[in-house]
Amino acid sequence: MAIGWAAMSTPSIGVLAVQGDFREHLAALTRLGAEAVSVRRPSEIDSLDGLILPGGESTTIDRLSRVFDLREPIQTAIAGGLPVYGSCAGMIMLADTIVDPHRGQQTFGGLDITVRRNAFGRQVSSFESDLEVNGLPEEGGPYRAVFIRAPWVEQLGDDVETLATVDYDGETRIVAVRQDNLMATSFHPEITGDDRIHEHFISIVTAAAR
Repeated sequence: MAIGWAAMSTPSIGVLAVQGDFREHLAALTRLGAEAVSVRRPSEIDSLDGLILPGGESTTIDRLSRVFDLREPIQTAIAGGLPVYGSCAGMIMLADTIVDPHRGQQTFGGLDITVRRNAFGRQVSSFESDLEVNGLPEEGGPYRAVFIRAPWVEQLGDDVETLATVDYDGETRIVAVRQDNLMATSFHPEITGDDRIHEHFISIVTAAAR
């Protein structure tokens, strides 16, 4: 269980469950003792302390969030200060700007970054890398990050903090960021069994609730 919030009331953290690897995020939250909620209806957002946007297909998540009338409630929640974490496709959905959007693609926005979809290549180009991630406990060592058709951050606003970078083809690429209560990673912590990223997000959620 995360240090610093064990004595607090259990945070209720939703995972957008319209497409993608939401089950793995729910499992990670449950392991850490949070109340994990599958979010498929607008009414489920109001009672949340935090929200996770999972990896998957950003274009499909965008389309289905509109089909299920989730787009505007999520945007309203983000604007109201709800802590939100996005992994891979979730990073794209939190970004204010996409370099190469699919035709008609929209995001929830809120995070002052510009991202490039599938920046590291197709699924056959998936890879792993050991990263130093700001905010994680040092005793855990480097974080073994898994990149699958991942985006990277090409530009970030003045208020956005870089949490992690990776060296790729001779360039340093930004792959984890935070802006106030919003956090995003290019990689998929939900499939590694290392819950430190989720633990860090829970600390953001509980700090925001104080």
